[in-house]
Amino acid sequence: MPPIADHPLRYSLANELHARPFPAMSVPATGLFLAIKREEGAAARDRDQDLAHLVALLDRQGAPHPQPGATHYSGKIGRHTLRWESHTEFVTYTVFAEGAGQRPFDPAEASVLPEDWLAEAPGVRITSALIRVVPWKDKENARAAIADHFVAESVAVARVLDNAAVIASDFRIDEAGHQRILVIAAPSIGPNRVGRIVTRLCEIETYKSMSMLGFSRVRSLEPRMGEIDARLSRMIEEMTGGGSSSEETLRVLLDISAELEAMVARASFRFGATAAYERIVTQRINVLREERFEGRQTFTEFMMRRYQPAMRTVESTQARLAAMADRARRAGELLRTRVEVERSAQNQSLLESMDQRADMQLKLQKTVEGLSVVAISYYAVSLAGYLLYPLAAGLGMSKGVLTALVTLPIILAVWLIIRRIRGAVH
Repeated sequence: MPPIADHPLRYSLANELHARPFPAMSVPATGLFLAIKREEGAAARDRDQDLAHLVALLDRQGAPHPQPGATHYSGKIGRHTLRWESHTEFVTYTVFAEGAGQRPFDPAEASVLPEDWLAEAPGVRITSALIRVVPWKDKENARAAIADHFVAESVAVARVLDNAAVIASDFRIDEAGHQRILVIAAPSIGPNRVGRIVTRLCEIETYKSMSMLGFSRVRSLEPRMGEIDARLSRMIEEMTGGGSSSEETLRVLLDISAELEAMVARASFRFGATAAYERIVTQRINVLREERFEGRQTFTEFMMRRYQPAMRTVESTQARLAAMADRARRAGELLRTRVEVERSAQNQSLLESMDQRADMQLKLQKTVEGLSVVAISYYAVSLAGYLLYPLAAGLGMSKGVLTALVTLPIILAVWLIIRRIRGAVH
């Protein structure tokens, strides 16, 4: 093949698909899973701080560092294997070791992550879980382990991946602050398959917890949404009844619309993330190919009963918030139209009033013009009289007769001059 230039991102994009391989876990094994998230602005956080926190842990164990800007890491810290991953809103640590202790789900297993190091984490714990992988013996042993370690009313149990393992969890937080995940592996299962099962279970727990943040946001929004909804309904009723000023109602509606748009903007990222996380949870459970074990509820049934209602609440609240914003916007547009119609009517009335005033002014102007003709003619006749009086004796006329003879022509001339001036002006 002739040489051709590669796209600058070709290799990085291809390698990204293989960047996070599943861990290989032997049976038996124990593990700790931890997810850390910033309380606010997690998506826009400084990820170099997450990487620096990881490096601080590796330095304690003398382990090699990840590459600058890395989003994942895998390596040994003592007898444990560490996997670290950076995600959009959180980072995860998975630490596991071969062998299972005598005390199942011993909180001491979490001591692999030092307390002082955890205290310096750039975020807070969103979830953590103790993982126990043990070999399958028989149904009696599996039944006893499930009964000993989980709350009966909440536990979800299932055979997965064509009887490769039995998994169990009650999704409750124990006294040590961790959730518990049990994997009872069949003798024929390999380390890679065990690692895939454990990874899927950790992902289910993580994304379940992350998506529940959307439910928490909904609970915080509901009281204010109820107030705005009631207020908006009253405003629309007042619009119909016409009991208040349209302009004042429009101002209040615009305030409500602005507040709703702000709520939509603040919650849109969380609602979108919740929907994405919910899809991941569902997909991860489906990949496990569950089968019922001993008549217990499966992970799918647990999510359907406990988790899906919360997600449906988030969806309905998102739709309700959008509908309220649209309703406020439509009401504002209708009221704005009413205000414009009212203003047009006011303007029409004002124009009619102005027309009446103009007509009155025109009539007054004509009256004044008539008076002006009389006044100007009077002075013109007087001036003409002074000019013509010396001629009166020669013509054999009295001054009165001469004045009478010139009065009408002068009045007519003044009237014509004023009319011409008015015509030139208009």
